[in-house]
Amino acid sequence: MKFIKLALICAISLLPVTSLHAEEAHVAQIRDYIDLDLRPWLNDEIIITAIKAQNEKVADMSEEDIIALDNKWREQISSDAKPFIDEVLDRPLSKFLAAKQSESAGLISELFVMDAKGMNVGQSSLTSDYWQGDEAKWQKTYLEGADAIFIDSAEVDGSTGALQSQASIAISDPATGEVIGAITIGINLDAL
Repeated sequence: MKFIKLALICAISLLPVTSLHAEEAHVAQIRDYIDLDLRPWLNDEIIITAIKAQNEKVADMSEEDIIALDNKWREQISSDAKPFIDEVLDRPLSKFLAAKQSESAGLISELFVMDAKGMNVGQSSLTSDYWQGDEAKWQKTYLEGADAIFIDSAEVDGSTGALQSQASIAISDPATGEVIGAITIGINLDAL
């Protein structure tokens, strides 16, 4: 009986280590992908210019105004008329991001760029909300400073069945080094 208890204790004590190693592998794979495949275009002029332009436009916007825009976005998702959503999806940055997603051959499930307040500047496809400023993807990147990366846990996507994770990265102005926004990349781990 002592042997069984000891074996059970040893087995249970290994579970967190195994989970930790699995999580480390997931994070390491995504970090490698970011460094090798994403960083080369994260400072593309179209991204930097679009973020800076929106930052100027929304500089004096209150949180109430931002929440009103987020509510407008959410209402339009289920509506036939989507002027606000269509305007964002028709932006040159959104088209650039959609092309990057397409070029990934299924590895990237979504891309969206956020401004200094956490609002979407451009996106490759429809997101469920417009304001990310109340979420970790923006708070753990933009607020943390240059080179900040936040890699969320892996989850099975309900609609596709694919194992996915979101990686979010602070974006800095290459001319000044100042953090101006962030980007979130949905990564299909089954294709990584």
